[in-house]
Amino acid sequence: MKKVLSTMTVLAAAAGVMAGFAGAAHAQDAKAGEKKVSLCIGCHNIAGYQSSFPEVHKVPKIAGQNAKYIVAALNAYKKGERKHPTMRGIAESLSDQDMADIAAYYEQLAQAAPAPAKPTKEPSAQVAQLLQKGACVSCHGENFSKAIDPSYPKLAGQYADYLFVALKSYKTENNRYIGRANAIMAGQVKQFSNVELKQIADYIGSLQGELKTVEQDRFR
Repeated sequence: MKKVLSTMTVLAAAAGVMAGFAGAAHAQDAKAGEKKVSLCIGCHNIAGYQSSFPEVHKVPKIAGQNAKYIVAALNAYKKGERKHPTMRGIAESLSDQDMADIAAYYEQLAQAAPAPAKPTKEPSAQVAQLLQKGACVSCHGENFSKAIDPSYPKLAGQYADYLFVALKSYKTENNRYIGRANAIMAGQVKQFSNVELKQIADYIGSLQGELKTVEQDRFR
């Protein structure tokens, strides 16, 4: 019981820190953001588009994603807390206002029905144990689409192979091109083998969610 309370205390504290950070974001303008996504649409607006470096996986769906999370992720790439050469180069070219506007644009881009309050697909007994061990719903919500703070991502329906690569990255250290620095996520993910992380990713990716890839002409 003490261990559970300790975990929840840490998660709550982390949420408070992230909420404070997100609250400092610039005013968002989705219409302005639509004019700033030329570097984004070549990958994120092509359904099933696949990244080949530094790892092979589908480029994540970001239409309908929480704007505060998109800003937090871009800042992490810009600071090198998330390692990805292409994303870092793009993030470094963006001002705080650019990030806020782009995030607002993608948040409202997908016109999706709200995800059900609870997943309509139950996990296997083994995956249920893994989710409980990782305390996943404590941050990302019971339906994996309603996080305790919008600076955390929606996960339900995201590409499973991307989720797997993202989860593994929190275990990666001393790699120039791969890895994510987040003490909370690293602590949770390092409990699991890669086989277990793939099982988690496959289940969450199979759920009904609010994320989409909205295709657009890059030559608008």
